[in-house]
Amino acid sequence: MTDDVPELRASDADRERVAEVLRDALAEGRLDMAEFDERLDATYRARTYGELTPITRDLPTGATGAGAVPRSEAPARTGGWASRITGGEGSSTWAVALLSGFQRRGRWTVPRRFTCYALMGGGEVDLRDADFAEREVVITCVTIMGGVNVIVPPGVEVSVNGVGIMGGFDQREDGVAGEPGAPRVIVKGFAFWGGVGVVRKLPRAEKQRLKEERRREKESRGGRDLEADSGRGMLEGRRERPDPFRKEERGERETERERRED
Repeated sequence: MTDDVPELRASDADRERVAEVLRDALAEGRLDMAEFDERLDATYRARTYGELTPITRDLPTGATGAGAVPRSEAPARTGGWASRITGGEGSSTWAVALLSGFQRRGRWTVPRRFTCYALMGGGEVDLRDADFAEREVVITCVTIMGGVNVIVPPGVEVSVNGVGIMGGFDQREDGVAGEPGAPRVIVKGFAFWGGVGVVRKLPRAEKQRLKEERRREKESRGGRDLEADSGRGMLEGRRERPDPFRKEERGERETERERRED
């Protein structure tokens, strides 16, 4: 990627690709747990490509070449739900948090089956900007003294079916009807002294758009209120301001009356 643009800002998807390389390296024995935790922490703290590149420089990264962190482009969403159900394979099929954490967020493809483990750790599976390999996907969460938070966008149908022992699964979104053509997300698994949360949130871009609209509306309303206050002030000022011509006219009438009386 990137020796020519080391200062370019990295995206969530870029960080997630590096994290996936680290997980593969841990599974293959190329990294021990301490090295994995250290590099994973550095990955999620990285803000630029220059900070990401050294993390995997000594690890194989598949077709992208050693140390490479391919840049992601995030085109605007234009085709509704149909454009987000892409078929094929998912970006990754599993995640593990062992005394640490994981995130799946940004532009990624949810596989037909995704499994995650949180052992005295925590994880986040954010589907708001994701594509889906199938119209129906299954997310299996296993938590032991840990937790996983699943974030879904409005319009997606959610089914929650998990077992909790001294823990639990958030059922508030279970059974909420989805929009026509929207994906169906099944959340299941096992929670022991832990929990799995399922929440529904607007995509970040939509939240930012609404925030900007509220700001503009507030500014516009503030301008109208200011004009109204100014108008009221001018009106009250006219009522209270003495009229010198009227006063002079009254004086002339009184003088004429006195002259006649004399």
